[in-house]
Amino acid sequence: MRKAQTQASYEIRMNRVIDHVYAHLDEDISFDELANVACLSPYHWSRIYSAMRGETIAATVRRLRLQRAADRLANSDADIGTVAARAGYGSADTFGRAFRDTFDTTPAVYREKGSHAAFKLAHAAGDSNGFPVSIVTLPERRCASIDHRGSYMTIDHAMGRLFGELAARGALPDRPEMIGAFFDDPDLGPEDQLRSRACMPIAGPIALDAPLTEFVLRAGPYAKLNYTGPYAAMPGAYRWLLGVWLPASGHEPDDAPVFEAYLNDPRLVPQSELRTDIHLPLKGAP
Repeated sequence: MRKAQTQASYEIRMNRVIDHVYAHLDEDISFDELANVACLSPYHWSRIYSAMRGETIAATVRRLRLQRAADRLANSDADIGTVAARAGYGSADTFGRAFRDTFDTTPAVYREKGSHAAFKLAHAAGDSNGFPVSIVTLPERRCASIDHRGSYMTIDHAMGRLFGELAARGALPDRPEMIGAFFDDPDLGPEDQLRSRACMPIAGPIALDAPLTEFVLRAGPYAKLNYTGPYAAMPGAYRWLLGVWLPASGHEPDDAPVFEAYLNDPRLVPQSELRTDIHLPLKGAP
């Protein structure tokens, strides 16, 4: 019991670190301050973080800042210099090199020709066959989940907490599947009120206590869009799927949330190679 309690304590402390990083991502982040947040020795906390989370704290901060920068490039008119400064880079050149290392392209080319641009063109042209969509029928699946409120771009915050909570309970599946369920239209209402859930399918009689809750993915037909690319471009994928593909498909959406299945790890592959299956619930075949 003591071993489980100790592991849970470390998870709580690493979660506090990530909470602090997300809350101050546009500010200077002191690693000494993070040691205080973790209530661990400055000599050891960062190595503990790396061992538990699979990447250094510096890599986490860099990845999250560049992910947010990509969102601003794809979905706002902010100039590149402003985006670079808000991501913590002193010059556009330094930002450009870091962005290219992560996204395999420059910020300017990404803004003009990234996957978000392809979805925007297909949407404008009304091209309902531009991207791979299949109709799949899925069984009901019981999931452990953690609620998230805020930007859908930060669902990975809840994902990390979910992974850690299950690991601390010894309930992590041998092959974890990461799923995000989304309940609100991000174009309506304030971003900080958007509701979503980080989910992981589980098997067997696993008891779920706070902060974990049960969430059941409904059985039935779904339209599955195979998406490859940065998470920042996904708003365009949704607009095309709902505004072009769905009206031309002959299908009706069912009364259930969209969910995303994340097929690889943003810590391990370039953003341009991230693979996500977007699932739109459908009513019975037309």
